[in-house]
Order: sequence, then structure tokens, then C-alpha cells
Amino acid sequence: MARGQGKSYEIDMCSGAILPKLLQFALPLMFSSILQLLFNAADIIVVGRWAGDNSLAAVGSNTSLISLLTNLFIGLSVGANILAARFYGAREEENLRQTVHTAILLSLLGGLLLTVVGIFGAHTILIWMHSPAEVLDLATLYLRIYFLGMPAMMFYNFGAALLRAVGDTRRPLWYLSFAGVVNVILNLFFVIVCHLDVAGVAIATIVSQCVSALLVLRCLTHSGGAIHLELRQLRIYPLRLRQILKVGVPAGLQGILFSLSNTVIQSSINSFGKTVMAGNAAGDNIDTFIYASINAFYQANISFTSQNLGAGRIDRIHPIMLRSTGCAVVVSSILGGLTVLFGPHLLGIYSDSADVIAAGMVHIRMICIPYALCALMDVIVGSIRGMGYAVMPMLVTLIGACGLRLVWIATLFQVPAFHTIQTVYLSYPISWTVTFLAHLVCYCLVLRRLKRRMGAAETTPDVS
Repeated sequence: MARGQGKSYEIDMCSGAILPKLLQFALPLMFSSILQLLFNAADIIVVGRWAGDNSLAAVGSNTSLISLLTNLFIGLSVGANILAARFYGAREEENLRQTVHTAILLSLLGGLLLTVVGIFGAHTILIWMHSPAEVLDLATLYLRIYFLGMPAMMFYNFGAALLRAVGDTRRPLWYLSFAGVVNVILNLFFVIVCHLDVAGVAIATIVSQCVSALLVLRCLTHSGGAIHLELRQLRIYPLRLRQILKVGVPAGLQGILFSLSNTVIQSSINSFGKTVMAGNAAGDNIDTFIYASINAFYQANISFTSQNLGAGRIDRIHPIMLRSTGCAVVVSSILGGLTVLFGPHLLGIYSDSADVIAAGMVHIRMICIPYALCALMDVIVGSIRGMGYAVMPMLVTLIGACGLRLVWIATLFQVPAFHTIQTVYLSYPISWTVTFLAHLVCYCLVLRRLKRRMGAAETTPDVS
């Protein structure tokens, strides 16, 4: 396959030492994810410091709802990444070209759909989530404006997923760095100077998302080889769409199931009042930076596994899993410990209220210390998906994580003696442990089945 002008940004995932290349791929992706989180963090910090606790609660309480509404299409971007990486590893240029154009058009259509749902459904959904009356109007305004930027957000996510498929994680990092600076500057301007409150931070986020999307668009349209995007050739190729949906829909549904359980948990947290809501919003925003490190190695695992499967290098799949999981556990453990150590100072960035900081520390101690369990649970799924199995991890997640959390809230949490915020938070590490053990069994079965089916390592899999 002609690798084109972008060759210097690509990584050969199918030969040589795995760990150095894994880090070369994952570290820029980790920093990219952190910068993307800074979009929402900047919103929360600015409104918390200059607009008050009601605005902080309004913005922070939307996090789980935004994830709920967007995770299906984020999952579809995972499907595009897996398919593109497999075609790239197998050197099937025309199939890769069709995947690129199908994925980009799908991202734009999905973004438009999310905009409609977000604008017209925001108020009703927030009422279902038991948002307090004093923050309901602010939360609705923020959410409606935020979702106007969904087409740009979806385009960036799909475009970055396609670049990751060929090993390019550096350019998305540069693009998000620039967009992140734009976001912070506009946040400060709209809130402090223009006094636009939550509307200002939402507008700043939209502008920054458009900037990052335009930079990815320029990258894809100027790239050589099959990853090149030609806007006039945008169309849905039915076979490629089915292949993306086959992997992407279960991945997206798994994300929705996680978000659904988190939304139920958010509703339980809302019942403790706006101080706990604000503390949880700040604590949750901090621990998502740890999750970004986990997700970087999960994405690396998917891309490396998919490319090696396409190239017939089945012997490299298990070492890739071990190194991806090991890196995620080490990084999440270190970051979790540092977060607890410096928790009060970090929370002080979001709010100067002693009560809010105290509530945030409860969240941080209960969630961040055992975060390595989340790393184990998440990263191993990348191997299973990279090997082409998408429904299995979705079902395991449905039963092991989401179902367990919902049962936990519906049973133990309803007992007066356990009706505490600590009981709510405890559902996370318990569900992480149970789900990881189930995923580990599935991984062993899938890898054994794949080796048996493919026989010789040189055999190229059928991706149709």
C-alpha cells in the first residue's frame, strides 16, 4: 500500500519491540485526551470561580448526560478505527479508502442527530435526572448550546480515530493543544468580561471544537495514500457501514450502558443537594483525567491488535495485551495516589467553598485509590474488540458493571443505614472488579478460538 506523505507520522505496529511503539502511540493520545477533558474542566473551573456554585453544579451535572447521548457515536468511531487499522495492516487500500469516506459522512450525520436531540430533549431529560430547581434552567441552557457543536465534535472524533488507525497520534495532539488554548481564552473572556455565565463557557467549547475539527479536516484532505479524504467522494458504502456498525454499535451501546448507570448514580447524588453535587462534579472532573490515561492504552491496544490481526501476526496479540494493561495499571495507580495526596489543592481550583471541597474529597478517596481496577477492566476489552468480538464485551459490561450498579442503587442504597454518598461511590470499584474477571475469561476463550481458527500466523482474516 502506498503510505503517502503521512509516513513520518505512522507507526509500524506489526514488527519490532512492542513496548516502545506502544508508548510512542499512547502518550500523545493520553495528552490529547487530557486536553479534550480540559474543554469541560475549563468550563467548570471558570464558572466555579467566577459564576458560583449553582453554575458549577449546572455544568458539572451535565457530564454523565452528555456521555449518555454521545457514546453511541463515539462507539461507532471505535468501529471505524478497528476496521481501518485492519485494512491498513492487510494493505487493502481500496477498502481503507471506502472506510474513511463512510466514517466521515457518518460522523456528520450523527452529529446533526445529536444536535436535534440535545436541543429539544435537554429540559425533559434533566427533569428525569432530578436536577434541583435552582440549577435546572442553567443546566438546560448550557446543554442546548453545547449540543450545537456536536457535528464538529463527532467529526473530530471520527477523524482522529482514522488517524490512530495508521499510528498517527501526534497531529491530533497538536490540534487539540491549539484548540484548548482557544477554549480557555474564550472561557475567561465570555464569563469574566461578557458575564455570560454558563452560556459563555458553552459557546467557548463550541468554538474550540470547530477549531479542532477544521484542523483534522485539513490534515485528512492533505494526507497521501488511502487515508486521504476527498470531500466530493463522501458517501456511505453499505458494506463498510455494516462492518463499522458490527463493531461500533456494541461498543457504543456499552458506552451508553455505562453512562446510563452513571446517570442513575448521578440522580442518587443529586438527592444529597447542590453542595454534594458541586463537590462530586469537581471530583469527577479530576478523576476523568486519570481515566484519560487508561483510555489511551485501551485505544492503543485496539489499534495494535487490529493491525496485527490484519497482518496475520496473531503471536503478538497476547504480548500487546499484557503491555497495554500493565502500562495502564502503573499509570492509573500513580495518578490516583497523587490525586488523593493533592486533592484539596486540586478541588480548590474549582471552588473556594470548604463544604464543596470536603464533598469532593469523599469522591476522590472512594474512586481514585482503586482506579487500577478500572484500568484492568477497560484495557483488556481493547484486545477482545481488536480481535473482532464486539457483542461479548457489551454483554459482560451490561451484566457485570451496569447491572450490578443499578441493583446496588436499587437495593443496598435504599437501606437507611447505607443511604450515604459513600455507598454510592463504593459501587464503582466493586463493579470494576467483577467485570474485569468476566472479561479476562472471555479474552482467554476468544484468543484460543482465534488461534484455532486461523491456524498459521500468516493467515489473513476475512474482514467482510
